[in-house]
Amino acid sequence: MPVITHDITLVANSLLNDEVAAIPTETVYGLAGNIFSEKAIRRIYEVKQRPLFNPLIVHIAAVKDMWKVASFIPPLAQALAEKFWPGPLTLLLPKKDTVPSIITAGKDTVAVRVPQHPIALSLLEKLPFPLAAPSANPFGSISPTTAEHVASYFKQEFPFILNGGPCKKGIESTIIGFNEHGAIIYRYGSLAIEEIEKITGPLQEYIRNEENPDAPGMLLRHYAPVTKTVLSSDIKKSIAENIGKKIGLLLFDDRYTSDEATVVESLSIDGSMEEAASNLYAAMHRLDQYSLDIIIAERFPDQGLGKSINDRLQRATHP
Repeated sequence: MPVITHDITLVANSLLNDEVAAIPTETVYGLAGNIFSEKAIRRIYEVKQRPLFNPLIVHIAAVKDMWKVASFIPPLAQALAEKFWPGPLTLLLPKKDTVPSIITAGKDTVAVRVPQHPIALSLLEKLPFPLAAPSANPFGSISPTTAEHVASYFKQEFPFILNGGPCKKGIESTIIGFNEHGAIIYRYGSLAIEEIEKITGPLQEYIRNEENPDAPGMLLRHYAPVTKTVLSSDIKKSIAENIGKKIGLLLFDDRYTSDEATVVESLSIDGSMEEAASNLYAAMHRLDQYSLDIIIAERFPDQGLGKSINDRLQRATHP
C-alpha cells in the first residue's frame, strides 16, 4: 500500500515528478496531481476508475491564485471567495485556455477552491502549480476522511499518503456556479447554503445532467458503502421490514436504541449537525466492515447541513 507520511517535502517532490499522492483537506482526503501534467491527471482518473466525463476540482493556495485558472471572476464569486476561503466552498468559473480540458471534462468552466487545512496549504505553497484533487477513493465508494481509509482502498497505485489526521468537516465542499441571474447551487456540502445566501441572495437550483455533469460529485449514485443501504424517515418501520437480518443503524443522535440492530452508529451525541457531518463517512466505513445484510440510515432534518448530509445519504442509497 502507499506509504503514510507526515513529510510535506517528500510528497511535494513526488508531485513535482508527475506522480500523484493522497493529501488531507478539511473535507475529505484527495488524490492530488499537477493540473498541468497530463500524465498525473490521467493517472488520477485511472487510479480512481473515474469516468473522464466527470470533472475535477482544482485546489489553489490563496484567493489571488484564482486568476491562474479563471479567465473571468464574477463579483459574486470574488465576494464568496473573500468570505469563505480557505474553506469548503468550490466556485465554478470560466476557465483559462491554459487549463487542460481533461481537468474540466471538456467544459469551459473550472471548479476551484482554497482548502482549509494547514498541511494542504503548506504543500500548495511549496508547489509552482495548483493541484487537482478528487476524493482519494475508488469511484463511487465512501469518501475517505483518514489516511487509513485511503490506505485500505489502494495497494501500490501511488507512492504516498500525506497524513493530516481526521478531516474536520467530513463531507465534500459545497459547489456554487454563476449565470446572469446570480448564483447556482450545484452540490450541497460542508458549507450550509444559508450562509452562502447571506451574500448571494436565494440560490438557483442546478438541473442535474447525469450523462454530462457540469461539476464534480453530481452523479446520482456516489459515496456508497458495499453493504446495501436504505434511507429511512421511520426507523422503527424499516427495522420491522428487515427482521431476521443483520441490521446496522446510522442515526443522527443517540435518542433511539434497538435490540434488533447488530450495531448502531450515532453521528452526534448532542444533536450537532456539524459533528454529524464530520462523523458521517467514518461511521459508514465502520458499518461496512460488519458483514451486515443492510444499513438503515436515518433521514436528517432538511435544513442547514442536514440538506448536505441527506444529499450524501440519498446518493449512497440510490440503486
